[in-house]
Amino acid sequence: MSIAYVVKRYPRYSETFIVNEILAHEAAGLDLHIFALRPPSDTHYQDKISRVKAPVIYLAKPTQGRLHPGMPTTQPSAATFFWSELQATAEIIPDIWIRLEQARGERATTVYQALWLAQEIYQRGITHLHAHFASMATSVARLAAHFAGITYSFTAHAKDIFHDDVVPQDLSRKLKDASAIITVSDYNQAYLHHQYDVNAQGVTRIYNGMDLDELNYAFRTNRSEIPKILAVSRLVEKKGLSDLIAACQILRDQGRLFHCQIIGTGPLESALRSQLECLHLQDWVEILGPRPQGEVFAQMQQADLFVAPYVIASDGNRDGLPTVLLEAMALGTPCVATAVTGIPEIIRDRTTGLLVPQRDPVSLAQALDTLLGDPILRESIAQQARRLIEQDFDIHQNAAQLRSYFKDPQMTVSDLQEV
Repeated sequence: MSIAYVVKRYPRYSETFIVNEILAHEAAGLDLHIFALRPPSDTHYQDKISRVKAPVIYLAKPTQGRLHPGMPTTQPSAATFFWSELQATAEIIPDIWIRLEQARGERATTVYQALWLAQEIYQRGITHLHAHFASMATSVARLAAHFAGITYSFTAHAKDIFHDDVVPQDLSRKLKDASAIITVSDYNQAYLHHQYDVNAQGVTRIYNGMDLDELNYAFRTNRSEIPKILAVSRLVEKKGLSDLIAACQILRDQGRLFHCQIIGTGPLESALRSQLECLHLQDWVEILGPRPQGEVFAQMQQADLFVAPYVIASDGNRDGLPTVLLEAMALGTPCVATAVTGIPEIIRDRTTGLLVPQRDPVSLAQALDTLLGDPILRESIAQQARRLIEQDFDIHQNAAQLRSYFKDPQMTVSDLQEV
């Protein structure tokens, strides 16, 4: 069995869950290849990227394609690249002309990259494709699998199923065609079942796993004089950071001592900094920018509270089940989060964390104040959160479940629970 992962970009700072999965597969001896549709664009990367052994192949757009024998070498056009790739595919897959019917309605770039990938499938002996995110990567994987006559599966996460720009007919076709469909929370699974009915009946939930050997539980019994509140996320609407800043204003006005740090970068950074200035909160709240994963974990262990004030964004975008929240729980940092999407599956109010309504800074401030003032509750929450993570989110266990789908796409949920 030789598996290829298809992703939009590789590596990406915010997608450690994919790297965790790949490393777990490699530790189990899986022959793995990685295909990316775009080059990396981040300025920071997680240290564990260097441990991945799988070769990475970038499938360029037809405007920046690869040369084939007989092509003009001086400034070939996108059309020339496309036609040459099609002819090269036909030399390996003679009936590609018939199989192209499956490309009806797809973008030219998607077809071009799928043709390239289909050739790689034949040349490398790849037996199955797995894509992360139900959007662009799955579009390419679906076509390439059809061209090459193999199966494909995909993992659906969040923006790829909730965002306003999701095309229902396109996603429905992928759900129908795939040999296996995975999603990362019960909430996602129920949503897909409701929205796509019979085509989504095969969707199975497998949680994103984590390497718990990297996440040593270390609840802080000795608090610093000024407690630290930590948030780690991209600076985008669905992360609810504006609500966190508003909650920090409430805490400050109530006389609560604290220091809040936000790790991450994104398009809302300027707006969030302006909000801090307007509220005169610069001495209480600090935006640190992106940090390597090792430093993020160290910051979590030094924090008294981790906060995840996520919301459903105005464009429908939302998180499925945020990995960073799971990491904080695993490390022993008590968490406060909003009751949206799959979060109530892991944050059980006053058991594994505190839950508050979304877009409610007053309730968020109250929850933060409650935990800061109750060390016994903080420790109880931290202990029970770690137990939940060990039970449901071990990467080796969850990756083994996923590999079982690669081996036998017809396995049932009950079969997987016995793996």
